[in-house]
Amino acid sequence: MNRFTRHVQPGDLRGAARLGIRATTDITSLVEALHAEIARIPLITRRPATGRTTGLTGFVYRVVRGVTHEVGVGLDHALGWLAPRLVAETPSTAARCAAISALNGVIGDHLAASRNPLAIRMSLRRAGSTLRLQRDALAGAFPDARSHVVVMVHGLCMNDRQWMRDGHDHGAALARDLDCTPLYLHYNSGLPISLNGRRFARIMERLVAQWPVPIERISVVGHSMGGLVARSACLHAAHEGHAWLERLDAIVFLGTPHRGAPLERGGHWFETLLAVSPYSAPFARLGKIRSAGITDLRHSAVFGPGSEADQVGAHIPPLPRGVRCLAIGATLGRRTGDLKDRLVGDGIVPLPSALGRGGRGTPALFPRDAQWISYETGHLELLEQPSVYAQIRHWLSA
Repeated sequence: MNRFTRHVQPGDLRGAARLGIRATTDITSLVEALHAEIARIPLITRRPATGRTTGLTGFVYRVVRGVTHEVGVGLDHALGWLAPRLVAETPSTAARCAAISALNGVIGDHLAASRNPLAIRMSLRRAGSTLRLQRDALAGAFPDARSHVVVMVHGLCMNDRQWMRDGHDHGAALARDLDCTPLYLHYNSGLPISLNGRRFARIMERLVAQWPVPIERISVVGHSMGGLVARSACLHAAHEGHAWLERLDAIVFLGTPHRGAPLERGGHWFETLLAVSPYSAPFARLGKIRSAGITDLRHSAVFGPGSEADQVGAHIPPLPRGVRCLAIGATLGRRTGDLKDRLVGDGIVPLPSALGRGGRGTPALFPRDAQWISYETGHLELLEQPSVYAQIRHWLSA
């Protein structure tokens, strides 16, 4: 097995081929739209912009798209037969998991909508393996199952295996120190947060019904987007009357953008700027190459369709009632308010957003004693800092 094939599974070839065909078609359409704008001379012809050319030029573009489509169909059928013969079905490597997770974070909604084999399906996992949520299977996987279950929910473009950093895994450490069973949610972070929240809620309901011993207590640790998915799951669980919500004791949020993430807002601003000029407008399509999950981060949309992110941002749903909600924020600064803290926060999420602090007239989401700050710490370092783990352990041991 060579260096390449050990990271590849049979479905990866079909998935990559589909993406390549789609990219070729989209680039052809972008070039045609730019061609059409240049040829239109709006001030003279005043023809409405259609993004399409006419005559022989239009015919050529249509032929290119048609041929590309037919090649894609033939290639997909061929790889469906050939890929299993070229690549063996082997356990997914950490490198493959990281690449697929990043891809899902950026275009995961497209992958799911097109039924691409690269799309991640939500599941609970242990040691990188998907768990069957059936009592006998769970009893076999967890002969020492505990009544306290801790669910770890990863962030955007990440996966369940990435909780392990520099030899430390918050979930495994909690199992050692608190006599609990850690489970790890694996999901397509490019889907709308609300959709992931609804699916997470239903998985939890099934878990409670099938767990080998009665579950008395559930804790959730959510990193970054994972915290928003957990909040969304609680809203859906309350709406659907799920039993698991009654057992939920605490949610610990690690660098979760409760008040939105400025990096996504920057992408939205870039897209809007390109759309101002008719000649740059075709390139605004490039700005749209970001998933619904990323778009939801602009205003922390946790309930309702991703397309309603702007409206949801105007009214952030409250935290779940009867659940201890605890926020850990990080900053690269040495203290709150210094230059690094004001400019970059933890590198991705500003400290006020991570701690749920609003502007004037906006109430804070968390009381002061439910907030904790890790200084000189980056967004991903929240997964490995000993002091961060100590605070998680302190809160969950109460």
